[in-house]
Amino acid sequence: METLLLPFQFPFMQNALWITMLIAPAAALLSCFLVLKGWSLMGDATSHAVLPGVVLAYMAGIPLIIGAFLAGLFCALATGFIKDNSRVKQDTVMGVVFSGMFGLGIVLYTRIETDLHLDHILFGNMLGVGAADLWTSGSIAGAVALILVLKWRDILAHAFDPVQARMVGLASGTIHYGLLAILSATIVAMLSSVGIILAIAFLIAPGAIAFLLTRRFAAMLAMSVVVALVAGFSGIYASFWLDSAPAPTIVLILTAVFLLALGWQEVRQKARVGE
Repeated sequence: METLLLPFQFPFMQNALWITMLIAPAAALLSCFLVLKGWSLMGDATSHAVLPGVVLAYMAGIPLIIGAFLAGLFCALATGFIKDNSRVKQDTVMGVVFSGMFGLGIVLYTRIETDLHLDHILFGNMLGVGAADLWTSGSIAGAVALILVLKWRDILAHAFDPVQARMVGLASGTIHYGLLAILSATIVAMLSSVGIILAIAFLIAPGAIAFLLTRRFAAMLAMSVVVALVAGFSGIYASFWLDSAPAPTIVLILTAVFLLALGWQEVRQKARVGE
C-alpha cells in the first residue's frame, strides 16, 4: 500500500494533483458547451492567443494572468467581429487570428531578456505549481464552474438556437460574450499547470467523450467532469512511474478514452442495426 501511495508523498506531486482536481471540473463543464456549440477551434485559437498577452504583461510588470485573460478575450471578440462583418467563415478567421497572435507572442518573447521559460507557458509546469498558483487557479476555476452550473440551461438554449433563445427573453448577446469571457478565464486558470498548447485537450476531450456516451445533457455534464478528474488523477499517477511530464500524459489518457468511447458507440450502433 505504501508503494502505491508513494507518488503522493512528495509535495510537488500533491500540488500537481490539487491543481488538476481544481481546474478539471470547470474545463470539463465548459467543454460540453464548446462541443455542442461547435466552438472547438475557438478554444484552440484562444489558448494559443494568450501568449502575447503573457509577454506584454511581463514587460509591463503586471500579473501574467491579466495579460493572458485580456489577450484571450481580444482574440475571441476579434474573431466574432470579423466573422460577423466579412464573408470569411469562422474557422478561417480563427486560424488567421490565433496564428497571428501566437506569432506575435513568439516575436515579443525573443526580444526580451527574461528567466520566464517559454516551454512552461506552452506545455505547463505542473510539478512546479506553488500555493499561489493553487489559490489563483482554484478561485478562477471555481467561479467558472459555479456560473456554468447555475446558468447551464440558458447557455444550452443559446447554443442550440440563439434566435429562439432571444425570442423567449434570454439575453443572447450577454450569454455569447459571457461564454467567450469564461473561455478566456478558464484558459488563464490552466496557464500555470496544463499550459497553452495542452489546455485544448481539457477544453474539448471530456465533453466529446461524454457526448459519445450519453444522450441527456445533464448526464453529459456529470460524465465530462468524472472523465476529466479520472484522467487527471491517472495521468499524474502514471507520469511518476513512467518518468514523463504529467500534462502530456493526461492528454494521452484523454485521447485513449475518446477512442474507446468512439469504438463503443460504433459497437452499439451496429448492435441496434442488427436487432
